[in-house]
Amino acid sequence: MANITAGMVKELREKTGAGMMDCKAALTEVDGDIEAAIDWLRKKGLAKAAKKAGRVAAEGLIGLAVSGTTGVVVEVNSETDFVARNEQFQQLVRDIANVALGAADDVEAVKAAAYPAGATVADAINTAVATIGEHMNLRRSKKLEVSAGVIGSYVHGSVGEGLGKIGVLVALESTGNADELAALGRQIAMHVAAANPQALDAAGIADDVVAREKGVLAEKAKASGKPDNVVEKIVESGLKTFYKEVTLVEQAFIHDPSKTVAQAVKESEGKVGAPVKIVAFVRFGLGEGVEKQESDFAAEVAAAAGV
Repeated sequence: MANITAGMVKELREKTGAGMMDCKAALTEVDGDIEAAIDWLRKKGLAKAAKKAGRVAAEGLIGLAVSGTTGVVVEVNSETDFVARNEQFQQLVRDIANVALGAADDVEAVKAAAYPAGATVADAINTAVATIGEHMNLRRSKKLEVSAGVIGSYVHGSVGEGLGKIGVLVALESTGNADELAALGRQIAMHVAAANPQALDAAGIADDVVAREKGVLAEKAKASGKPDNVVEKIVESGLKTFYKEVTLVEQAFIHDPSKTVAQAVKESEGKVGAPVKIVAFVRFGLGEGVEKQESDFAAEVAAAAGV
């Protein structure tokens, strides 16, 4: 019997996209013959993943999991929204989110982490691809933690517990009442889902974004014939307005637009019984940033019919 090495398993996995354990089983079955192993996997329906890997996967689900003072949000993509309604796929996303709670805050680390069935998350995804028949991918994962406080969460477009189209986590640091904190955390998470802030505060806005905004404001002011000293004041005022629009703490609170999020948090401290600080937030919107392929359905049907 041939000695099945890790290198052989890696090579077969790269050629077929099948799971690690499936590759090892295939190589063992055919005495280490790579080409025969590929055929073995194809016959078992486990080599589909590689063939489908080139397709755009921009649908799927956002998954959330919170345990104690740790929360995680993941995005698992599929090719069609139909698969997102598949119970097997939904369970896959739930399981991945739960695995991510105990893994390092890195998507590759999550993929390599042990899955409940005994393989890795990457193996579980490949198995689901073979079973369901669509390209799938764990696109991203982000974890938030606080030493004392709560992780508020909210899922928009929910299709099940912890699953939906938009997922938000908000880390609140406080030693106050946990129930009051949780209620506040959910409200802020709902705000983040709706308002989509770019950063927590002005310090979190990237320098190049600020520079670009300054440039736009300055050009507008100069074009209207304003002198340089007035342009500077207009730019300064414009930046303040910009920060109110894009930073979480300065945005008008959706639950009470008469106050900012920062003011709402400060006012909550009476109920909470201790100071409250928003440490961080994360918002995943399904498929954001993914360039979706446009298809001409009529042309596809004609092509299939040989017209």
